[in-house]
Amino acid sequence: MSQVDMKEAITAGATSLGIEFGSTRIKAVLINKRFETIASGSYEWENQLKDGFWTYDLETIIDGMQTAYRKMKQSIQEQYGITLQTVGSIGFSAMMHGYIALDNSGELLVPFRTWRNATTGAAARELTELFQFNIPERWSIAHLYQAILNEETHVPQLSSITTLAGYIHWRMTGNHAIGIGDASGMFPIEETSHNYHPSMIKQFNEHVSGKSYPWKVEDLLPKVYRAGEEAGTLTAEGAKLLDPDGDLQTGIPLCPPEGDAGTGMVATNSVRKRTGNISVGTSVFAMIVLEKELSTVYPEIDMVTTPDGSPVGMVHANNCSSDINAWLGLFLEFSEAMGYGSDKEKLFGVLFNKALEADPDGGGLLSYGYYSGENITGMEKGRPLFVRSPESKFNLANFMRTHLFTAFGALRIGMDILTNEQVQIDSVLAHGGLFKTPLVGQRIVSAALNVPVAVMSTAGEGGAWGMALLASYMINKDAEESLDIFLEQKVFHDVEGEEVTPDDTDVHGFEIFLERYRQGLAIEQAAIDHLLENGGN
Repeated sequence: MSQVDMKEAITAGATSLGIEFGSTRIKAVLINKRFETIASGSYEWENQLKDGFWTYDLETIIDGMQTAYRKMKQSIQEQYGITLQTVGSIGFSAMMHGYIALDNSGELLVPFRTWRNATTGAAARELTELFQFNIPERWSIAHLYQAILNEETHVPQLSSITTLAGYIHWRMTGNHAIGIGDASGMFPIEETSHNYHPSMIKQFNEHVSGKSYPWKVEDLLPKVYRAGEEAGTLTAEGAKLLDPDGDLQTGIPLCPPEGDAGTGMVATNSVRKRTGNISVGTSVFAMIVLEKELSTVYPEIDMVTTPDGSPVGMVHANNCSSDINAWLGLFLEFSEAMGYGSDKEKLFGVLFNKALEADPDGGGLLSYGYYSGENITGMEKGRPLFVRSPESKFNLANFMRTHLFTAFGALRIGMDILTNEQVQIDSVLAHGGLFKTPLVGQRIVSAALNVPVAVMSTAGEGGAWGMALLASYMINKDAEESLDIFLEQKVFHDVEGEEVTPDDTDVHGFEIFLERYRQGLAIEQAAIDHLLENGGN
């Protein structure tokens, strides 16, 4: 679109806004009806470990959202000379799972507990046995039940529980709503009704009936919406919260809030059956849209849904890029100390490409980027670890390849289950910052999973763009037009992508590395047992 057309679209509100609360960044993206990004803004943040829980404080959540929106708004002012006053539709997304517990006045009863917490093992195991359905530690219902097991004093005061996306949506609209994809990380979803599984709701209520709580679990959970439905409108309070300047108009329709897994599927056009996507960030997860249910319950596989309700097998590893970023930060410090400057993008590119010069297996080196517990490998806590033998080939290329390989070690262990279940995958698309360096990340992931991996030209747009697409779908879809058709025919029909097929040498090298990874888990466990947090202070 021309500058004039963009300006007219902004003024007329022929736009859609997506805001996503990721693990390291909050991003706001405004798109037009051609799904092109008009402007964006972001806010960097980090989770904190407080009183034994990974969390983000409420003040930072709101400040980060306002900052991302303000930067986007400023960009529009600078580019087009317009003060943003309205948009056609809005959608909020965030990290899935976790636990936001509210009382009847909407106040937080305990600090936000994120997906990263590995504190609900007992609850997850007991609920999995009760439901005969895998309940991961990250899920909201596991957090609730663990609070019950711990006899936490806030539980009788509960009025509602939700996710971060659901919380922000409620602050914007006054409606306790949740998109079905995000809801499927709170409590199991029944595929036919597209709602919380009724028999499991009943089982849970009966299971805790002896506690005599003044609530039923179905009263605590937000209402489930599917993609394309309207889930509320922007109130005066919500508009002021998002835009403290007071320029944003009220009454704007909001689509259902979604989790980052759902926006990742949308952003990579992976909502059709037999498609999959891999999202890489602080954590890494692979989402495969299934044709049929798995034959049994697997604790490594989350059963969730697409934003329109199709069943998905999700392999989620809690740790991925944090340790890589830490090491690259160390190299950046060295570069600055030597007077070579601080070109972060160049440094990343050089170091990532060194991995392609390495020995196929990484030269016998081993690392674990476990900043937190890892459910797939059974680690309750995290200890980032690098280890080698005297015979290892310790050079920069092998060092980088090892850290890239290990980022996908736990994911591969989980994906092997789907392979053994004969799950058919026609295509896998990848997105996340790791893929900004051309081909390197694709080649590593393709070797790790032994499948072709594609990255589309839109991959860098990320989950906020995917959320904006869901907001656009709500107001721009044709009657009865399904989400997969909307994406296939309107959004991605002429989007280019590049696919990397597995290299036999890389695949063999990763298999050797993975065996080392499995054998070395005892070393990681020993580090957890003997290396105290904060150095023992």
